[in-house]
Amino acid sequence: MKKPSSTPPPSQKEDSETNAPLPYLQRNWVKNLLTAVFFIALYLAIRPFMQGDVAEGVAPTLQTESITGKAIHLKDYQGKPVMVHFWATWCPICEFERDGIEAIAKDYAVINIATQSNDDEGLLTYANVHNMNADIIVNDFDGTLMKQFGARAVPATFIIGPEGKIEFVEVGYSTSLGLKARLWWLSQ
Repeated sequence: MKKPSSTPPPSQKEDSETNAPLPYLQRNWVKNLLTAVFFIALYLAIRPFMQGDVAEGVAPTLQTESITGKAIHLKDYQGKPVMVHFWATWCPICEFERDGIEAIAKDYAVINIATQSNDDEGLLTYANVHNMNADIIVNDFDGTLMKQFGARAVPATFIIGPEGKIEFVEVGYSTSLGLKARLWWLSQ
């Protein structure tokens, strides 16, 4: 015969010594909710700093070449949406979203700008190791292009509409589904 346990079952929300209900703020779901609210508030508080003085309105002129020597001119994308994505090889969030950005580049115009990361040869090696399209990667070695767009942090993504105006800006992690949805919306 089994001896009954002296501890209350986990479904019972009472203090085991006094048999009183747990105080409201000690309940797990309340703690989890407060933690989530704290992190959302923290994110919203630092978001203006992350956004910096990002460019608005007409996109800055972008005339450069990829690490493979292919000419890249933002004006060549007039009439269709294009995504300008700033990232860095040393950025863990950028690494996390890398495959999603590459997937988007298969369906939409993407200019992938590696900022303050490496020389062209080093970026080409990085692109080959990570199965990236080197023809759309631009080397912003000194961060000039990133400053031109007004971003202070990576990843930073600018979605430019068919008329050449910046329509959406995201600094920090963005889902590929969200970015694709915005590009799709602008292409309609």
